[in-house]
Amino acid sequence: MSSHPFMTRRGAGLALGVLFLALDALAQAPTPAQEVNPFIGTTNGGNVFPGPVAPFGMVSFSPDQSPLPGRRAPIAAPGGYEWRSNGIRGFSLTHLSGSGCAGAGGDIPLLPITTPVRVSPSSPDAYTVYSSLMSHAKESASPGAYRVAMENGVTVELAATPRTAVGRFSFPADKPANVLFRTSDSQTGSTAAVTRIDPDKRTVSGSVTSGNFCGYLAADRRESYYTLHFVAVFDQPFTTGGTWRDGVVTPGSASAEGGTTYGEQGFPPAGKGSGGWISFEPKTSPVVNVRIGVSYVDEAGARANLEAESPASATLEGTQGATRDAWNQLLGKIRIEGGSRDDRTVFYTALYHSLIHPSLHSDVDGRYRGMDGRIHEVSGAQKAQYANFSGWDVYRSQVQLVTLLEPKVGSDLAQSLLNQAHQNGGVWDRWTHVTGATGVMNGDPSPPTVAAIHAFGGRDFDLKGAYASLLKAATVPTPKDLGRVGCPVLCQGQRPGLDQWLSHHYMPVGSPGWGSASDTLELAAADFAMAQLARLAGDKTNVRRFTERSGWWRNLYNPAATSAGGYLQPRNADGSWPAFDPASDDEFVEGSGAHYLWMVPFDPAGLFDLMGGRDKARARLDGFFQDEKGAWVVTKAGPLHAELDNEPSIAAPWLYVFAGEPWKTQAVVRAAMRKIWTNAPEGISGNDDLGQMSSWYVWSALGLYPVYPGRAELVVGSPLFPSARISRPGATLTIKGTGAAPDAPYVRALKVNGKPSQRAWLPADFIAREGVLEFELSPTPERGWGAAAADAPPSFGPRSTR
Repeated sequence: MSSHPFMTRRGAGLALGVLFLALDALAQAPTPAQEVNPFIGTTNGGNVFPGPVAPFGMVSFSPDQSPLPGRRAPIAAPGGYEWRSNGIRGFSLTHLSGSGCAGAGGDIPLLPITTPVRVSPSSPDAYTVYSSLMSHAKESASPGAYRVAMENGVTVELAATPRTAVGRFSFPADKPANVLFRTSDSQTGSTAAVTRIDPDKRTVSGSVTSGNFCGYLAADRRESYYTLHFVAVFDQPFTTGGTWRDGVVTPGSASAEGGTTYGEQGFPPAGKGSGGWISFEPKTSPVVNVRIGVSYVDEAGARANLEAESPASATLEGTQGATRDAWNQLLGKIRIEGGSRDDRTVFYTALYHSLIHPSLHSDVDGRYRGMDGRIHEVSGAQKAQYANFSGWDVYRSQVQLVTLLEPKVGSDLAQSLLNQAHQNGGVWDRWTHVTGATGVMNGDPSPPTVAAIHAFGGRDFDLKGAYASLLKAATVPTPKDLGRVGCPVLCQGQRPGLDQWLSHHYMPVGSPGWGSASDTLELAAADFAMAQLARLAGDKTNVRRFTERSGWWRNLYNPAATSAGGYLQPRNADGSWPAFDPASDDEFVEGSGAHYLWMVPFDPAGLFDLMGGRDKARARLDGFFQDEKGAWVVTKAGPLHAELDNEPSIAAPWLYVFAGEPWKTQAVVRAAMRKIWTNAPEGISGNDDLGQMSSWYVWSALGLYPVYPGRAELVVGSPLFPSARISRPGATLTIKGTGAAPDAPYVRALKVNGKPSQRAWLPADFIAREGVLEFELSPTPERGWGAAAADAPPSFGPRSTR
């Protein structure tokens, strides 16, 4: 190639110098994984864990801390970790990220100790004997890696592949070197446990049978529903220390059995449990490495997973690097530019937390244990079976984000849910934990989940079979729907009280379920999603049927409730209205009547019409989001105001767009992002709920939100960063924000694919193709942009219901 005629040698040298400087800056730029702070959300109820986990991994190797004073559970938090605790009682192999209930794994805790084992670790007197103090100054974590130097002298380093754990314990040379396997001590106990020690093969193996997620909330749901098998192989010789069962210690014993039970209150009683310990010679083997395979199928599966993912040649550093690379690849599907260091860290940490679940459930050979207790195998287009689906939470925006970035994972999640339903007597459970149908929460999140996965590009699943199954569940009450086992929080049926829904066209007070008024709104959203599935199936009759049913929320609207214009409130079976206080959570779930007034995200125009029009709706939204001085309030302002740290309120800010004031959506969302989300352990102010709340932040930072249950239209807010590129199979979405800054949330102008747009929403097909959004942003509101009624996003739903 000939040189440019005006390029002198000096000019060429300068150009090369600039190029080298640019390349050097690029080389020094942090990777997405380096931007993540796994300690965000480890206190203040975030309930996340800091230990290593691969994207959507089965294994999460993380510390379990001693409980803070006043906790009934034997662990510090449902994620196992609480920043304010200073004690570690083990490093277990499974966790859930951000769940509200305990019982979320914590299986097979290992603990390296530097004292002899004389008292049973299950003894009530031994709780502090077999734990160690720790300091955050001697602790670090990043995606794929964790390290802590404990006060007992042992330094622990952890890594994980999708189905295996890798650890390193560095012991002091002048103290005993023992490793406890507290096999029975899952988070809220177990009903069976087996420990086998084989020093000749340097192996410890066994299993634990557990479950009991939220079981302490319902005496009739304290049950086991999974068995986790494990095989741990050490690289150094050891001797058999012994085993224990309940209060009896047996030195030299190589096997033990016995669970903790769930006690009378749903937690393991003191003095129950079993496990074993092994001993190393610290003078000759001060550094011990362990590789652990797990399987929910059988021990052979655990061994096969170990051989495939962490063979004898595997190293701690190599495993950490490979998992870090996997995270960089996945997190790198959204590339942001600009912004402060803290904002970038909060963003990539939220994206990280959004992509931990669902959890891989099938082994490397495709086998998995189903909800029927039988062994199944993935087939056809499905590549993996997934578990741990917090449906009530994640149907709102997390499954949309997962599917947008990884359509195959979204497809396999939909197929996994259908498989679970087939194995569970046709019931699509609201909150599945491993192979357990826990029944936690309310409504029916499966239709909006399946419809959203399809809408956002997940197409490799049995849509026809899923629709047929969900149609039957939505129209034919089952004995479980009619019963009250587990109610109110853990009702067994897919649609508890379905007969009441079909006869009254709302859920009356006293019907099976949890919160009759919120049940009504959740079922309306589910039926709206059923209409979308019927449309995909070409079932016009049921499109009309479920569209009509989606409007039954109107039967809870009482215009006489207050002079402000009415509320959606509880209603008796005879049509009468019981006493109602919008500040109360009576007949609502995790929110007040004021919060649930706005939970009609598919038909805001219909809601506004009942209120008396857009002007009155705007005034009421202002009262919800502003205090008496006119300042934005987004959390902890009382039950009459928004609570954007929990699901019932999170769609409400986007309703300003429907009301003709997009600038207020922009202001409220940015205020929530600044107040609730920070680069600190308390940086998530409520349960992260398996990534749901973090996904809300990711969407908000991008300036978009999937407000409709089961559809792919996006409501537009404002981007936090000057540039974001979203890469997905077949398309790249580019978001540019000229003037983007933390204090510049207001949209002055928008171009969609180069054309000016006054609409603060995007059609469903936008995400399916190459697209560019160009925002012009300002620190002052542009009240005219997107304000016209003709530019409002579409609302869906019938104008009458009976």
